[in-house]
Amino acid sequence: MLRIAGVQLSCKKDKEYNLNRALKLIRFAATKEVKIVCFPELFQTHWFPAEINTDNFALAEDENGPTLTEMREMARKEEMVLVCDIFEKDGDRYFNTAFVIDADGEIAGKYRKIHVPQFPLWEERSYFETGDMGFPVIETRYAKLGILICWDNFFPEAARILGLGGAEILFCPTANAFLSHHRWKTMIMSHAIANGYYAFRVNRVGVEDKQNFYGMSFCVGPGGNLLGEESGKTEGLIIADIDLKEVSSARNQWPVLKDRRPRFYHTLVKES
Repeated sequence: MLRIAGVQLSCKKDKEYNLNRALKLIRFAATKEVKIVCFPELFQTHWFPAEINTDNFALAEDENGPTLTEMREMARKEEMVLVCDIFEKDGDRYFNTAFVIDADGEIAGKYRKIHVPQFPLWEERSYFETGDMGFPVIETRYAKLGILICWDNFFPEAARILGLGGAEILFCPTANAFLSHHRWKTMIMSHAIANGYYAFRVNRVGVEDKQNFYGMSFCVGPGGNLLGEESGKTEGLIIADIDLKEVSSARNQWPVLKDRRPRFYHTLVKES
């Protein structure tokens, strides 16, 4: 069995506070023998994309910045894999990026959000470029991980690519508010069923200046079964015990990936 967890955070405008809170929850997770922890979307900052303000670019960090430096040290110390979605600065380019830190403290890989929305309170294209790394499956000490960040989850082509790439766990860091939970739950559960992997949605919580994030994080098995109860709307740790043998079992019993017929799917790659 492998114990994994998602962390619901209520984020402040104080980045140092957010980071220290995250580190505290990692230490708590370690006492529960958790091996992989995922944080919600842009966990080290307040939800700055709620508005367009060029001052917010100062919040971005590169992979040698204080957030990932502290996280890498904690991962090494606790021998834990961490999925950390941050506002990434890469030279003069900016991305919404999930870094995967392996249990030895090294960066195992990263995923840059590809489907970047732009509508009121999610003014993300004003900050983030479209990701340029495709949909990588990142191998870690404990499992092969795929990541879809928030809006990415409404594009099932992306979830399928990760399944074909051998992902065993899909992590979905999100920043969702309002009454949309049933849509997110349905989509993410469908990813697990259609691709035969575990899927873990990890959402923000807390009231900010213009947003009220509702949490309701959950983990679903490769057969579509919910593992435990959905979390509530408060800050904390959501733990799930998984068995990676269930991934191969699900794919053998429901051979969706094997029965694909790509020659009929040409319309999927046409520009609209």
